[in-house]
Amino acid sequence: MGSDVMRWLYCQHNPSLNLNFGYHIGDEMRRRFILPLWNSYAFFSNYAALDGFDPTDPANAVPLGERTMLDRWILSRLQGLIVDVRAALDDYDQVAATRVLERFVVEELSNWYIRRNRRRFWKTEADRDKAAAYLTLYEVLVTLSGLLAPFLPFIADEMYANLVQSVRPEAEPSVHLTDYPVADV
Repeated sequence: MGSDVMRWLYCQHNPSLNLNFGYHIGDEMRRRFILPLWNSYAFFSNYAALDGFDPTDPANAVPLGERTMLDRWILSRLQGLIVDVRAALDDYDQVAATRVLERFVVEELSNWYIRRNRRRFWKTEADRDKAAAYLTLYEVLVTLSGLLAPFLPFIADEMYANLVQSVRPEAEPSVHLTDYPVADV
């Protein structure tokens, strides 16, 4: 490897180097990651509330085999995300963990899954396809709240409270009291 690559790798993972943090860097993270995350969450919350979607209702339980290819794809990517985040955290590499979380939320969830499925959420009839779209997005957001808990504790807890506690009173009172997500492999 060239010396520039080694210097870059050293700077990326050396905790003794100066951490430049300020308003502009924080604002960039808000714009680049937190807003797409919150917009994805708000999209689900608003449309699910308008349609009266209840993830605990057995009528909304659509088996994975009956869901669209895009639903199965995002759930598969979610399982890969869990594996990647846990592996990075096991290596004490929080930078790698946050990078894969950011890429998943911005590129795969927001830019691909939600954009490609808007018509499914917006259609007037409440059929199994619409329930499958809601259920898939719900499962992704609940799992994301758990994955994000160490990095964005208050946002993750707010998402968990609104997604889980509002429909399951017996659920843990905080996402921080739940087990960290484990992949279904």
